Amino acid sequence: MPVWINTAAALQAHFEVKPARIGLDTEFIRERTYWPQLALVQIAIEREGEAEPTILLVDPLRPGVNEALAPILADTAILKVVHSPSEDLVAFKHACGVVPKPLFDTQQAAALAGIGSGLGYQKLVEQLTGVALAKGETRSDWMRRPLSPSQLEYAADDVLYLFAMHDALAGMLDQLGRSEWLAEDAGRTVVNAENEAPERWPHLSMRSAQFLDQPAQRRLVRLLRWRDVYARDSDKPRSWILDNELAVALARQAPADRDALQRQLDAHPKAPRKLTETLWTALSTPLADEDEAPDAGVAETRDKQRLRQLQDAVASRSAALGLPDGVLASRRWLEALLDHGDWPDALSGWRRAALEPDLAPLLAAER
Repeated sequence: MPVWINTAAALQAHFEVKPARIGLDTEFIRERTYWPQLALVQIAIEREGEAEPTILLVDPLRPGVNEALAPILADTAILKVVHSPSEDLVAFKHACGVVPKPLFDTQQAAALAGIGSGLGYQKLVEQLTGVALAKGETRSDWMRRPLSPSQLEYAADDVLYLFAMHDALAGMLDQLGRSEWLAEDAGRTVVNAENEAPERWPHLSMRSAQFLDQPAQRRLVRLLRWRDVYARDSDKPRSWILDNELAVALARQAPADRDALQRQLDAHPKAPRKLTETLWTALSTPLADEDEAPDAGVAETRDKQRLRQLQDAVASRSAALGLPDGVLASRRWLEALLDHGDWPDALSGWRRAALEPDLAPLLAAER
């Protein structure tokens, strides 16, 4: 039976003897906020002489609990075994002020071991242990109290098999000589979570930005950066502040003055009318670095043949290494490499070492 933890003292009592590793997961809500709201923390702890780990279900909504969690999460002597933890890390950072480390990500480990890319927890548990888990509480209200028996069972299952998967996957990676690959990827995941910052060029991820001229793209960058800062500070979803359609419309045909902006906002059903003044300032104030903004329309002129050559080289190298598609290099990473000539951070380390012998000649060839 899982142990319900709702006080700092109860949590600390379970860590009087420091474990070498813990299984870790969360349940969070992110429907009406910018930041994920931590609703439940699941921790698996090994006990000497026990066949199964002790499962702690920790209530982060109770006073003092998050403060007691923080030093456990930050303790680098305790390995945190997790599954696809990117959003969990953001939730921990926002609620506890720390990012858990070091990590062993079972999803990434499965990819590097050649089992499959992007495998969900339940599917990977079944592949490695033969246990088929229920999926019934994936859309539960995890903020309610008390949680139902089925919620408690589902939450406990989410960490119950992490140690078994860790043992199996760590052995596979050790045999393949890829343990350092996983450690490198996990370290990058932690750094990205610790240094989470607004995207510098958010217009590049919007397809409609490709059809704007350069001045309009710069105005769009101003609006999207302002939106992100405002959304973070107010803890509201970006789309609640300014939706993409209106942002593009304002960037395409910039209003001549505040009154013209107000008229445009009044004509749009989801416009932030109460933010007219600050929105005008954001739209009309040039950014110090906006002249460096990459052209979102480069995708229309990108040499598709060269991109295909890079993709083919990656596919060939992935096959030789026994890696699933997309693990060695995604299309987006290759596009960044082709467009800017610099190896992106995502392709640093072991990936660059594996790919550079094949990609360097293609990149050096005359355009």
